[in-house]
Amino acid sequence: MGAGTEPDGSSRSDEEWERFLRESVEGAADSPKEPSARAREVAKRLRAEPGRDVERWRSYTPARPKRRTGWYVVGVLASLVLLVVALAPGRTADLLAGGEEAGSPTPAAEPTRPTGDEPFRGSPAASWASGAEGIGMPKARAVGWMSETEVERALARSRDFVVRTNLDRAVLRGERPEKAIALINPHQKDVQDLLGTAFRSPSEDDDPLLLFSRFQPSRTRLVGEIVKTRGELTYREGERGALQVTADVTFVYPVTRADGGGDGEIVRTIVRRELVLNWDDPRKVITEPGTFSIVSYKYDMTNGGCGTPTGYFTPPFGTDRPAGETGPEVDPYDRSIPVGRGASSGDECARATRS
Repeated sequence: MGAGTEPDGSSRSDEEWERFLRESVEGAADSPKEPSARAREVAKRLRAEPGRDVERWRSYTPARPKRRTGWYVVGVLASLVLLVVALAPGRTADLLAGGEEAGSPTPAAEPTRPTGDEPFRGSPAASWASGAEGIGMPKARAVGWMSETEVERALARSRDFVVRTNLDRAVLRGERPEKAIALINPHQKDVQDLLGTAFRSPSEDDDPLLLFSRFQPSRTRLVGEIVKTRGELTYREGERGALQVTADVTFVYPVTRADGGGDGEIVRTIVRRELVLNWDDPRKVITEPGTFSIVSYKYDMTNGGCGTPTGYFTPPFGTDRPAGETGPEVDPYDRSIPVGRGASSGDECARATRS
């Protein structure tokens, strides 16, 4: 288990996330503090819960997903109805029964439709951090062949890769991610083969979306300058004494039509990535200084398109949304479940409960 992970694999509350991210920037306290009675009781309860199995990764052979996960939102309207019922159950019952008194004001629900000024309105991501600030960093310690200082440097470069592949504006506009590619071990043949083919002839097995977030500028435009994020880096000692870093991060991209049509409709494309990297001992593995090998990668995405891979996310606008989705329901904001659960196969799209 890497530093910074929860012992029971559960998700963190908003308060815990805020404290975790603050400590990632400011640094942990110099000395441990005695936990409160409540904290000791919570820790005792957590220790009593059964643990989860830890997935074992295959070294140097990226675990390519069988199919890209495509989720479409169906839960926003239902969530709005539930909000109205919760705030005014009596009034709702009167309306359903046709018993509204003449001349009495009709209560208006809080608007949740995203706008150009508030593209995250109505989304759980509205309270998330922005950009790289939402990617938590653990405290460095010596691991395997690396000193504490070298681990700290490798963690920073690992986060740089996550930022350059998912937050760099040029990459999001579809440009080739040269700076990110420069961080990958050039001697890792399978990944280099993927990179050599994916941008030229994207397919299910060789798709740039497996590693990079990209939108086609002629079709899709990002709204504003902010991408919301939540996630963290963890690490442990891997095979042959390597420093193995795992990044598990969710990105929320507000987008609209590039041509400004569709009455300014804004769609949120949600991508959660899990990436495992090895910083190998050059005495044991052929590598280049300052580069890592990709052990595995997988991702889930919502409102990013289904069907034949194009090398870009293709958010559905207006009538682009398919009717009668038959896939399983999923919550793209639920980070307590493993990446890939509820994944689609073929042209079937899973249904998102909220976006």
